[in-house]
Amino acid sequence: MEEEEEAIGYLDKVLEDEDDSEPGTPTSPVSPFSAGDKGEREAGKGLEMRKLVLSGFLASEEIYINQLEALLLPMKPLKATATTSQPVLTLQQIETIFYKIQDIYEIHKEFYDSLCPKVQQWDSNVTMGHLFQKLASQLGVYKAFVDNYKIALETAEKCSQSNYQFQKISEELKVKGPKDSKESHTSVTMEALLYKPIDRVTRSTLVLHDLLKHTPADHPDYPLLQDALRISQNFLSSINEDIDPRRTAVTTPKGETRQLVKDGFLVELSEGSRKLRHVFLFTDVLLCAKLKKTAVGKHQQYDCKWYVPLADLVFPSPEESEHCPQVHVIPDHELEDMKMKISAIKSEVQKEKANKGQSRAIERLKKKMFENEFWLLLNSPAIPFRIHNRNGKSYLFLLSSDYERSEWREAIQKLQKKDLQAFVLSSVELQVLTGSCFKLRTVHNIPVTSNKDDDESPGLYGFLHVIVHSAKGFKQSANLYCTLEVDSFGYFVSKAKTRVFRDTTEPQWNEEFEIELEGSQSLRILCYEKCYDKTKLNKDNNEIVDKIMGKGQIQLDPQAVQTKNWHMDVIEMNGIKVEFSMKFTSRDMSLKRTPSKKQTGVFGVKISVVTKRERSKVPYIVRQCVEEVEKRGIEEVGIYRISGVATDIQALKAVFDANNKDILVMLSDMDINAIAGTLKLYFRELPEPLLTDRLYPAFMEGIALSDPAAKENCMMHLLRSLPDPNLITFLFLLEHLKRVAEKEPINKMSLHNLATVFGPTLLRPSEGESKAHLTLASDIWSHDVMAQVQVLLYYLQHPPISFSELKRNTLYFSTDV
Repeated sequence: MEEEEEAIGYLDKVLEDEDDSEPGTPTSPVSPFSAGDKGEREAGKGLEMRKLVLSGFLASEEIYINQLEALLLPMKPLKATATTSQPVLTLQQIETIFYKIQDIYEIHKEFYDSLCPKVQQWDSNVTMGHLFQKLASQLGVYKAFVDNYKIALETAEKCSQSNYQFQKISEELKVKGPKDSKESHTSVTMEALLYKPIDRVTRSTLVLHDLLKHTPADHPDYPLLQDALRISQNFLSSINEDIDPRRTAVTTPKGETRQLVKDGFLVELSEGSRKLRHVFLFTDVLLCAKLKKTAVGKHQQYDCKWYVPLADLVFPSPEESEHCPQVHVIPDHELEDMKMKISAIKSEVQKEKANKGQSRAIERLKKKMFENEFWLLLNSPAIPFRIHNRNGKSYLFLLSSDYERSEWREAIQKLQKKDLQAFVLSSVELQVLTGSCFKLRTVHNIPVTSNKDDDESPGLYGFLHVIVHSAKGFKQSANLYCTLEVDSFGYFVSKAKTRVFRDTTEPQWNEEFEIELEGSQSLRILCYEKCYDKTKLNKDNNEIVDKIMGKGQIQLDPQAVQTKNWHMDVIEMNGIKVEFSMKFTSRDMSLKRTPSKKQTGVFGVKISVVTKRERSKVPYIVRQCVEEVEKRGIEEVGIYRISGVATDIQALKAVFDANNKDILVMLSDMDINAIAGTLKLYFRELPEPLLTDRLYPAFMEGIALSDPAAKENCMMHLLRSLPDPNLITFLFLLEHLKRVAEKEPINKMSLHNLATVFGPTLLRPSEGESKAHLTLASDIWSHDVMAQVQVLLYYLQHPPISFSELKRNTLYFSTDV
């Protein structure tokens, strides 16, 4: 079922792409770099990407052929026994179950055998569009397969129930592993294999998208691939309903078709507490349900909590909505704590697996991880989404992203444009509708990472650099800005926001952001019109409501993103096109502290060298950034957590490195988040951490001590062991961060939040040292980072520490460093 859901997701994407593209235009965004040398470089990169796309597709085509072979393998012996006195199946049953599999196998085997040598003996002039065109022209055989698919499944199921021999065969079909795979074969059920052709045709269409994207328009393959894509998309449109019969499986009392349009898990605020609900949007009604607890072996069912006919459903505007009880927002530091706990459990699971640990221990850890992720899923959303029944109650959902709120609202409003009638469901009708939800649902699992299979992508860990260039397609001038979101721990989080570009139809932001990824797989861009009307206040969270002009999402493909070069792309949203570029740095790469080659600047230069040159106790850059933040940023919401514009930070870095006399003027004009970002960057680029490589293991051991007196002795002794410039700078920063945290009610930055931001920056070992501490990329955000945060938090929570007091008290304790 999960595979089925995934394939339908692919299909929807392909068809959406088809709807969005204008007639006669390529279905993929054309790179804005198209002139001169740059164009040639891009073309070369495009051809390299073509090879990557084809190699990946070829590997999956090999797997698909092996799956078809596995399906065909029992067909011959079954046919042989059909004419004997003890047949396993009749010839009619065999024909029905294995209908068109042989034909599909032969088509793909021929395609694979023709494509393989072209990819293996690759050169830039290779053409293979005719192969894809031929493959697309043979899709008729898939139509016949799809028409028979439902009856093939039903026949296979009936035969399994009535014949033990066939049941054994169909439960364990052996699929050969790829040529270079260690696994010789895997066991798959017949039902799963029968779904593969449906899955394959949608994937082939997506590959055509990717190939077109990286094929120059003047390449001989381009028109052939376009033709193949057109045939494939038309084919997919024609069989969409056949592939997804679940959407039409319920009828209304009047005998009209009631389709499921959208479903998903949302957090409802009910009677003051958060509840996870499964919400189903049908063509004429919104139904909110929860899964019933059922005895083992019993069929699972949904329980309807409430429903609203779409004819009666209204969205109260924020200023109209009645004042509701204050939504209890969980403090950020509690959410961060939980993320760290989850990461630590993930590391333990990986270690248990690596050491071939007991499956019971792994199951126990997974259960704990699910509980923690479920808590996070329930408690992290804070964006209100209110629904009102004009004949009665209001309902309040909390979402983690404006994107979801806008998706649900748009889907409902689109259905409300039709002529809808109000109605009341009888108890029997409601029971039938709720009973259909389990079969119809398209989202099966709660979106937590512990529900993922081991072979699913773990997502990306590290830093995504994104430049938001510009946008086109606005009908009239407006004040426009974009926000960027990435998924993290199963839900989406807003990570960056461009400045507002005023009174324009073509905003040119050209702003760069560095976004930390924690197992992320998608990037979203939302485009807003800024509202300055104070009357449009949202009573749920006292924020003025800005209007979403468009939204779009792309998958973060590790192969495409993990290059050293910028990768340019376009997201199309409601007729608006946003141009952006991105590149990714994995976390192990971002850990590197690279010493500066020149010793004249301040970035990447030892702190002792800088303070000696400046004849200062604390580097000038640290003093100036701290002073500016305290002057005008101490009440800024999310100071030190919100990403500054990377181009501004680089400009400040250059000015400090050059010791330019205009530093103070530039600082006073610069956005405060860029100044905060420059300070963080300075500490991150030190050739060794402020708290030194030498003392790092001791800090890790000291913070783990349980006895408070022993911990105090050790932690103070470690401070005394730091070189003077490091110690004085650390104490100076410590007092500044405490002053920032005093304004927590306004700036929302607690001591814990600040420790989370600065702990790894001040303690993370330099490259040579860190190798000893690293295992998996995702592990880095676990034990070590948790300890780094705890070390800084310990000192932040400590009563004031003075340099002279520390130095006077030189008594050596039993802790060896």
